[in-house]
Amino acid sequence: MEERTIMVEMEHGGERVTKRIRWFARIWSTLIIGVALLFVVGYAWNWVTTGVADPHVAEDYPPIENWPPRLLLLSVLGLALAWRWEGWGGAMAILSQLVNLPLLLIHWPIAQDFPRYLVAPYGIWMVIVVPAVLFLVCGWRARRN
Repeated sequence: MEERTIMVEMEHGGERVTKRIRWFARIWSTLIIGVALLFVVGYAWNWVTTGVADPHVAEDYPPIENWPPRLLLLSVLGLALAWRWEGWGGAMAILSQLVNLPLLLIHWPIAQDFPRYLVAPYGIWMVIVVPAVLFLVCGWRARRN
């Protein structure tokens, strides 16, 4: 009889931990989604008012530089989907960032400009991967229970 009550208490404690992880990931992803929306709205507003999304764009830059922002936007979309489908949204965010990582390593090697590249783009990469992993953990824990 005592074993059963201990098991029930452990299950409720596990649910509490899952709920805390879920809300931590949701708050973190909300901040990321908010910043991404500010960028998207800013570019859209500039495009509507001036006819050009970014008037300060450089000429003849390598096309590989287009992919990290696109994959970043796809990861943010994955974080937004993770609010409803934790496993699928977290997996989408992680997969797009795993595709993004080799592009970053090829085009912006860490050893080239060491302290500066830890903030951007690699710091931004980590800021997005952490809540995605937390969403995956929540989805796995919820399925297990």
